[in-house]
Amino acid sequence: MTAEATEFLTAGLRPHECRSCGTFVLVKKNSLAHTSIQWTTDASRSCPVFAAHVAAGRHPALLDTCEKLADSIAGAVADGSLAVADESRNGAVRGG
Repeated sequence: MTAEATEFLTAGLRPHECRSCGTFVLVKKNSLAHTSIQWTTDASRSCPVFAAHVAAGRHPALLDTCEKLADSIAGAVADGSLAVADESRNGAVRGG
């Protein structure tokens, strides 16, 4: 992978601990509607929602995301601990 590709994929990612289960992920809020999440562990082992999905015989790739993690990220945005890149202000960052 080129340095440019690595920068594009990883720039702006910040660690986030799920407020529900404690799983750590890397997150970037490009806008209020767009969230990039990079799992740092095997989601089917570290996230109870993904684990239950797998235990029920479903492939974890078929689960878009964990709603509890999404709620946790939304809470971090709301309390200012996770910044949102605001494209309408030419990449300025809003929030923590």
